[in-house]
Amino acid sequence: MNTFSNEEFDFSFLEEGFTARDVLEQKINEVSLSDDKDAFYVADLGDIVKKHVRWFKALPRVTPFYAVKCNDSKAIVKTLSILGAGFDCASKTEIQLVQSIGVPPERIIYANPCKQVSQIKYAANSGVEKMTFDSEVELMKVARNHPNAKLVLRIATNDSEAVCQLSAKFGATLETCRILLELAKELNVNIIGVCFHVGKKCTDPQTFVNAISDARYVFDMGAELGFNMRLLDIGGAFPGTEDMKLKFEEVTSVINPALDKYFPVDSGVQIIAEPGRYYAASAFTLAVNIIAKKVVVAKQTGSDGDSFCDKTIMYYVNDGVYGSFNCILHQHAHVKPVVQKKPTLDEKYYSSSIWGPTCDVEDRIIERFDLPELQVGDWMLFENMGAYTVAASSTFNGFERPSLFYVMSRPCWQLMQDMKRT
Repeated sequence: MNTFSNEEFDFSFLEEGFTARDVLEQKINEVSLSDDKDAFYVADLGDIVKKHVRWFKALPRVTPFYAVKCNDSKAIVKTLSILGAGFDCASKTEIQLVQSIGVPPERIIYANPCKQVSQIKYAANSGVEKMTFDSEVELMKVARNHPNAKLVLRIATNDSEAVCQLSAKFGATLETCRILLELAKELNVNIIGVCFHVGKKCTDPQTFVNAISDARYVFDMGAELGFNMRLLDIGGAFPGTEDMKLKFEEVTSVINPALDKYFPVDSGVQIIAEPGRYYAASAFTLAVNIIAKKVVVAKQTGSDGDSFCDKTIMYYVNDGVYGSFNCILHQHAHVKPVVQKKPTLDEKYYSSSIWGPTCDVEDRIIERFDLPELQVGDWMLFENMGAYTVAASSTFNGFERPSLFYVMSRPCWQLMQDMKRT
């Protein structure tokens, strides 16, 4: 495995026949005799390249603007930049990150409907013009502080079928949209389009259809007032792993006909989206080490009146909900451990709980899961850990974030270079 490193990337090439899982196993073996068995990630950047190819096969009319908040690892941002993606930024810091790797401002949308004045001014000075809003106050803030802004009106959606309902915080109702458009006309603010988000982990793709229909209504409303609206942003909520109940192609098969109906190709409307989880989730695998263990034995009485001992096990690992597993608290994620050492066929399994390393009793990763008996020093692996994990982790109680190791196959690297040239 050869390492490739320059200003753009720092990753290792996978040799032919090797996978990211092989690299993970290799790194575990390297520290097998050491006490320093810190948690770490192996991230396959090639997985992101493949996701990009898959995106345009499924959504040929929609340009992805990656949601940086999902995972702000510079290697991901750079990979997607080379692939030609745009970026959804929510703050000055995210704009700085994206522009630091050479992304032009035209490929950035400042997609936070509620912005601090100083950050609006920063966007203006940085040439970032596309930004969202959903209220009169925001409209007036932008009018005063960013006269060249190209505003995108965020509308509310019926996201009742989503796990995280974002319309509770953002989005203007259709009734409010006319008021906002009329005010924008008075303020001489340029409204270029409409955006929405159907909620994180949306379980009903029909929600996209309804939102696209509502967006068409607002476009027509804007045209009545003299706005030349040419941008539709259909937001995020695209599945990023194969274990999701709703599959990516199930969502896109519903979106495409809706776009063709309400925004046909000859309408001249540019369509973008803000995928985050779709790109990042499956690329990352986390390895954690068992640092402590507690066996709990309780006396039970069977149906026949005989008593027996029931054994449960508590495992403590070196990452938790204040670190990578914050996704459990904030994203309603369900994680599943994979035991690194393969158990034997006849090995007994015990009801187990898995806890993080901090002193907080809320630092529990899994309440109950059947596992073979493991020992201190053994490893657990968690797949699909790229979305809303490292980006939101903290160093609470002094525990450091896991190290990150990036890999990519040579065919994926070549594919990325070919796409860069086109």
